[in-house]
Amino acid sequence: MHRPAGVIESDARDDPAAALDRSLPDRDWTGLPPGARAFRFEAPSGSLAALAWGEPGHPRVVLVPGATGSKEDFVLLAPILAGAGYFVESYDLAGQYGSAGAGPGAGQGYDYRLFTADLVAVLDAGATPAHVLGYSFAGIVAEIALATHPELFASLVLLGAPPLAGQAFRGVRWIGTLSWLLPAHTIASLMVWGLVTNRNHAPPGRLHLVRLRFEDTIRRSVDEIMELMKNAPDLRADLARSRVPLLVAVGERDLWPLELHRAFAGRIGAQLRVYRTGHSPCETTPHQLARDLLALYARS
Repeated sequence: MHRPAGVIESDARDDPAAALDRSLPDRDWTGLPPGARAFRFEAPSGSLAALAWGEPGHPRVVLVPGATGSKEDFVLLAPILAGAGYFVESYDLAGQYGSAGAGPGAGQGYDYRLFTADLVAVLDAGATPAHVLGYSFAGIVAEIALATHPELFASLVLLGAPPLAGQAFRGVRWIGTLSWLLPAHTIASLMVWGLVTNRNHAPPGRLHLVRLRFEDTIRRSVDEIMELMKNAPDLRADLARSRVPLLVAVGERDLWPLELHRAFAGRIGAQLRVYRTGHSPCETTPHQLARDLLALYARS
């Protein structure tokens, strides 16, 4: 293993970034964010909704949201990175929110090949190597893309990504061993129910976006992503051999217990950063996450 696992950090009370995160107000998450530019990207799966911040000539960052998420998950994080001199892009996955019209062809499904081909196409369309962040399910997609196209990556951040290969839900706190018995559609239903009934205690502005997205998101895409997560590829050896800097970033109350993320980071030689939040550090601790991303980018 060619990289140390790094130091676990949390938001100390005297941390300026933590203080900024604690003072974040609620906002309208549905409109075009200040400083962002909306565009469409023609990917292998179809037309993807995307946002960009910063100057295209600057070093590039690509932020990829997970299942039931969208590019808006990064509207607090992306401006900080752009303000530090990076060109930041994000897009909705095929079948999700603004990219609901993109998806598989007849007789095909929302599979790893589809999502990976889209990510590789996005990276190929701009300056590379790029700094990539894969959030939750998209972490698996980014791992596959790194294993197959390492030349496109300057670094990889796995934000709340599944730390287990195979049946990844077996380690999730609230479902655990029961996930072996539940079909993917049921797991998807439980996840959607938890989000729309606000089990995450999101503020009103954020909750409005969470509910709004389900009006457009293709339910089949959510079901089939859950099935993919029950069959996650084991890429730990590929990640450990990679020469790009790796970072595992998680909330201490993430879906998967911290000890699983710690073991995963150690196995692949990644640094580990932990924040006093849940599954969404990009939304709740963006200043601390940005600080750690910028430090990673500087080292690469």
